[in-house]
Amino acid sequence: MSIKTLAVLHPGEMGAAIGACLAARGCRLAWASEGRSAATRARAESAGMEDFRMLERALGAADVVLSVCPPHSALGLAREVARRGFRGIYVDANAVASETARQIARTVEAAGAAFVDGGIIGPPPARAGTTRIYLSGSRAAEVAALFEGSDVEAVLLEGAVGAASALKACYAAWTKGATALLAAIRVLAQHEGVEPALLAEWKRSQPGLDKRSEAVCVQARKAWRWIGEMDEIAASFEAAGLPGGFGIAAAEIYGTLKAFKGNGSAPGLQEVVAAIRQGARKRKAASAARRRGTRSTKQAPAKGTFKFGRGKADASKPHRFLK
Repeated sequence: MSIKTLAVLHPGEMGAAIGACLAARGCRLAWASEGRSAATRARAESAGMEDFRMLERALGAADVVLSVCPPHSALGLAREVARRGFRGIYVDANAVASETARQIARTVEAAGAAFVDGGIIGPPPARAGTTRIYLSGSRAAEVAALFEGSDVEAVLLEGAVGAASALKACYAAWTKGATALLAAIRVLAQHEGVEPALLAEWKRSQPGLDKRSEAVCVQARKAWRWIGEMDEIAASFEAAGLPGGFGIAAAEIYGTLKAFKGNGSAPGLQEVVAAIRQGARKRKAASAARRRGTRSTKQAPAKGTFKFGRGKADASKPHRFLK
């Protein structure tokens, strides 16, 4: 198959940057502006993408679809593409659980498309050596060839569909999970009045961790899209029989930072701490309300139901294990 045109869905910061790398390699890029923001339009234009306005028209021109969107939108987007009968190669490069990737594969393959699983590690590419896209699936080599000589390194993975998504989940479970954990630790330390002592101990025994714990400030503007990613990571853990609470807790922390979406500059640490503490207060209040509701709905056991101990009527009857 000769690949000439790729439809990028959608040109957010990562999608536009990857698209620009492909455009520099001579690829024709299509996108659909219908319903998209002015900021998205500007990114697409800067990356050299051709606007087909409607999704149907962009898909009609494309040999390959490159899906780069927030994780919670990945399956829905695949369904939209499948409903329009796309029969080329569908590359899902979103931060989803491997089972979600397989579900997306079944969705697009049922409509006649081929599926390639992708996982992006690194920032939006601005120079070579910073960003990799891991690929798995039977058509992965064809997609990898598109990136040869670009600022994005394509890495082929052995294994079935889901391997690239699994690698991304494992990687982000540490990088983004640790960022959320450290932010929560700073909030806890402030709450308990031990932050100066904690920072001093970190400098002695964990050099650099004090600065690492402030990384959440730089990432706060993206936190809204990491909620879904951490949910997908939790699902990955649980599918493997492991506790998913790590990802669920991180998703909750990032959920408290949604208000920073679209900010022109990164918030300060105290702004981030205040947002997380406000979220913690709301969580505590909601938990207390649930407990009160549970207590108010409790009823005495109905007559004739089991109670611990033995009533007068059967006091003379020996337990069966004593017979």
